[in-house]
Amino acid sequence: MHSLEIEERKKHIRISDFERDIIVGKLLGDGHLETKNQGRTYRLKVEHSIKQKEYVDWVYGKLRHLAMSEPCVKEKDVFPPQGGTFKFHGYGFTSLSLGQLRFYGQQFYNHGKKVIPKMIGKMLSPSVIAIWYLDDGSLKSNTHRTYIIHTYGYTKSDLRRVQDALLKRFDIHTNLHRQNKNGKVYWRMYVMSESAWTFQKLIEPIIKHIPSMQYKLGNTHAQKVTEGLKGWLRTNGNRP
Repeated sequence: MHSLEIEERKKHIRISDFERDIIVGKLLGDGHLETKNQGRTYRLKVEHSIKQKEYVDWVYGKLRHLAMSEPCVKEKDVFPPQGGTFKFHGYGFTSLSLGQLRFYGQQFYNHGKKVIPKMIGKMLSPSVIAIWYLDDGSLKSNTHRTYIIHTYGYTKSDLRRVQDALLKRFDIHTNLHRQNKNGKVYWRMYVMSESAWTFQKLIEPIIKHIPSMQYKLGNTHAQKVTEGLKGWLRTNGNRP
């Protein structure tokens, strides 16, 4: 596509509420914004392991009219801290460089470092939380049926804002767990067990559309049975 065609295309781009949710969720997670003109325009970069191809294709399908081109495979060398090297096969796409993304660049970046916006309480929605969880979340274990969001890149004060918003808007209780790694302090956010079912119901409508990512929900049938039993016991107590 020629540059004049691209510029004409940009003039007609409008970002819908659902597209906004995907962008915010990706920026909380693994997505990145890049600017090459001191913040006048930004482009969104989406990249995951090739193993998550179906997820990337789903995101691309929702943001297609913002994208520069279709997703593609990229191979690069990775040098982990413990030494050695390995080939990473990434799969992703990049959006057009858009003035419509300037607001998100201003909210999510402070001198080039990604932060959680002060207005995150207004930005959160079930779709935003689901996308963030798809990027950075996992089931704690088959024994402890609750959820973790691996929030290593954020400060404790950043995450406190998210915790407050999750509690006030969705009645989801969370804890922060400290981890020390390579001399640095990192934080992970745990959904507390009493809020696990509420959290799952919030994110499930999005995740159910991506079969290869449903493992992140765990055994939902077993959890429903367990929650139902707990509810019955609370109501009936020890009655025969």
